[in-house]
Amino acid sequence: MNKKSDGKLSTYPRHIILFILFLLKKKKRKYNNMLLKKEWKEQGFIDEPVAEGTDLKKEIRRLCKEKDAIILAHYYTVGDIQDIADFVGDSLALARKAAETDAKVMVMCGVHFMAETCKLLSPEKTVLCPDLNAGCSLADSCKAEDLKKFKDEHPGYQVISYVNTTAAVKALTDVVVTSGNAKKVVDQLPKDAKLIFGPDYNLGNYINEVTGRNMLLWNGGCHVHERFSVSKIAELKKQYPDAVVMAHLECKGPVLALADVKGSTADMLKFARENYATQFIVATEAGILHELQRSCPDKEFIPVPPEISESGLECSCNECQYMKMNTLLKIYNTLKYGWPHVEVDAAIAKNAVKPIERMLELS
Repeated sequence: MNKKSDGKLSTYPRHIILFILFLLKKKKRKYNNMLLKKEWKEQGFIDEPVAEGTDLKKEIRRLCKEKDAIILAHYYTVGDIQDIADFVGDSLALARKAAETDAKVMVMCGVHFMAETCKLLSPEKTVLCPDLNAGCSLADSCKAEDLKKFKDEHPGYQVISYVNTTAAVKALTDVVVTSGNAKKVVDQLPKDAKLIFGPDYNLGNYINEVTGRNMLLWNGGCHVHERFSVSKIAELKKQYPDAVVMAHLECKGPVLALADVKGSTADMLKFARENYATQFIVATEAGILHELQRSCPDKEFIPVPPEISESGLECSCNECQYMKMNTLLKIYNTLKYGWPHVEVDAAIAKNAVKPIERMLELS
């Protein structure tokens, strides 16, 4: 839009200007989508090669500056991505950052529901997801149509949904929680409230225990945290008798029973930084080890292996293959081409943002 037309536009009411800008942006995006290769659309990401010797980290930061973009990364992504991110955090911290940022573009390096959450909180911004295949086994365990049926079968119940859910599930939810604020949020609800908690059964069961509630629990789970080996933790405790055991609340009850520290990734980081202990046995996705070691270089962190690795072979750590779908090359390409971008249906978004905003208010 040139200066002359921009001057004429400024004489219109603000809502008319915003609508015109929305239509122009939509037209530009439709044109850009026509330029996308069929191969990219089919595979859900862009993996165009770069010239040999290209410094991807440097190029990513250049593109961020050029396009007024920020990179948000979850603790479970690989270390190289955490190193180039503008902000690294857990689900709650990332949601807050998405709601606060002034950047025009956000690259969400995590999994798809996190990108949806960013879009719900900042609908006017472009939210990029380096790989649309980066899903979440926990989110997949609760479909919106199944939750709606369950709600209909239990009239009068409020729904508390873990943040690891799709926008469609959030639209059926009264309040969203994370592992870091679930207890705090539940404690603020009326004692006689009838509650459904989902989809993580382990987290819901723990919150029931520590709050004295009797919430109805959805039977879902995270494939990473479900795999931790109780016997391996027992072996590691013998090998490192002075080590502190830290476990994520998505872990099964028997694993949590062996833990000295039970909480979110942010809780674990805070404890490791402040506690005098020098050795920690860690039962959560192995990506957190990067930030733990960076924050506490003089301490030792021992990952708990899974009972059985996905390859069937002995493995010393437990990783989420969805988080590891984020790569420097994909991030570079998503910034360069402005795709894949995440959109949420307007009707769903209208209802899905409400429980997130309520969570932020209560936490």
